[in-house]
Amino acid sequence: MDRIGVMRLFVRIVERGSFAQAARDLQVPRPTATHAIQRLEADLGVRLLDRTTRNVRPTLDGALYHERCIRLLADLDEVESVFRNAEPKGPLRVDMQGTVARFFVLPGLPDFIARYPEISLNLSEADRMVDLITEGVDCVIRSGELSDSSLIGRRIASLPQVTLASPAYLERHGIPSRPDELEGHRMVAYTASATGQPYPMEFEKDGRPLDIPLPFDLLVRGAEIYTASGVAGLGLIQVPRYRVEHQIATGELVVVMDGFPPPPMPVSVLYPQSRHLSSRIRVFIDWLSELFRSAQAHQK
Repeated sequence: MDRIGVMRLFVRIVERGSFAQAARDLQVPRPTATHAIQRLEADLGVRLLDRTTRNVRPTLDGALYHERCIRLLADLDEVESVFRNAEPKGPLRVDMQGTVARFFVLPGLPDFIARYPEISLNLSEADRMVDLITEGVDCVIRSGELSDSSLIGRRIASLPQVTLASPAYLERHGIPSRPDELEGHRMVAYTASATGQPYPMEFEKDGRPLDIPLPFDLLVRGAEIYTASGVAGLGLIQVPRYRVEHQIATGELVVVMDGFPPPPMPVSVLYPQSRHLSSRIRVFIDWLSELFRSAQAHQK
């Protein structure tokens, strides 16, 4: 391996905490990875990594070298992409919520693959906080407000939301049309992954946010369970409209309080600062932005 390749390997080993996982990510044999790092340490005359049976951690010298490598590699990637106009290539691991994948990303993915055939995509589904560095994920697509300041975030969409309930629920509790008519109503409580606390019902009144916590019989986490709970008549729910068009059309769910909609749901891509110049991530995010713009234009 040349020195640049060894630097990329070293950075990935530090991020993954494992020779084996880093070698697999970069598609190099494990013995080659081990030998390359041993030679690098010999050339520099310092120990860069502390190795145990469980994990690999950088020494103080290794942490300093890792920081410098990140800067150099980022600059190199940017220079090469600008002056060579090179096609992005290599592995790209993306984690996303299942509903976003189902309704937006997967239907459009053949277009991305046709545009960038040299990028090898690895998709996973989660509705939780993911440690991008230790889990080897390049970027995540998440709905909701961003909270992790250690990551770079780029908003790619704001999805209209609606308040809904099943016909059976509305028959029992009445049909609210204003926030002050919610007394006696119940909600399906959705828990925040960061705090474990339920979100209140959220509305916009005169252009300002209005939060109303309602009593509940059920606490859930997960988009599919949340929507199904609304269909089952367990309370009011608030979701992006795209997810429930079918249930609205069939009458399983009824939109209420249309004059006081919930705030739009932001959709963002998050990625580590150490990968902010990756051409693979850059073209993927640009493609996602284009994809969501097109989808929302068709929904209007």
